[in-house]
Amino acid sequence: MSHDEKLVSLSGAPIFRYTDGEKEWEAAQGEECIEQISDHIERHIGTVDMVFHEVLSDTVHIDVHHVKPTPQRPFHTLVTSGMSDLPMTVPEGAEVPRYLELMVTLPEYWQLNEEALKDEQWYWPVRQLKFLARFPHKYSTWLGWGHTLPNGDPAEPFADNTQLCGALILPSVTVPQGFHSLEINAEKTISFMSIVPLYEEEMNLKLRKGSDALLDRFDKHGITDLILENRKNTAKKRFGFF
Repeated sequence: MSHDEKLVSLSGAPIFRYTDGEKEWEAAQGEECIEQISDHIERHIGTVDMVFHEVLSDTVHIDVHHVKPTPQRPFHTLVTSGMSDLPMTVPEGAEVPRYLELMVTLPEYWQLNEEALKDEQWYWPVRQLKFLARFPHKYSTWLGWGHTLPNGDPAEPFADNTQLCGALILPSVTVPQGFHSLEINAEKTISFMSIVPLYEEEMNLKLRKGSDALLDRFDKHGITDLILENRKNTAKKRFGFF
């Protein structure tokens, strides 16, 4: 990872470029906290219907736990385990979580069977979970509240059926408050945050004006971490940009 301390966005936030420094492939060991995380999911969200297991893992072994929709919670929920096996490389003195797992919330119509997941239009949220869960360990960095990562440089849509092309890390508003944190022991507490996909214009708005400006737009238009592949672009008007 390279970081130019003098390079900042118009909002004043530093810009990080991950142009080098990726660690070489290293076989991952078994997961340390998969049972505690599974129990935590079932305690706060619902029964884990299945787990997408990795066969071959680089650096950390990332599994994805799937909770099916219910009448009480009509969403698919996908939660990683394994990202928190290693601490993230957080800035010295920063009071931010060192151990993190990620999740996405998908609408009831989303297809997650084996055949459907061969198609990128259904698979891309799973791909993003796995990529972002491994990302901080491959680049000796960290992910936390308000961090944004484009899908490539330049950013490209995640699939042919959407123009969403970036990811914002935020706490989920679709899960109970108690789900956001899991204490393993006195030295290790795991935080859980959600991947919120963004349009290119929304990423640009955040760079220009900061996270609060974007989140104000989200509040105005009722945008949550529930992924809708063709949701409203909150940074774009019919005849131009805000």
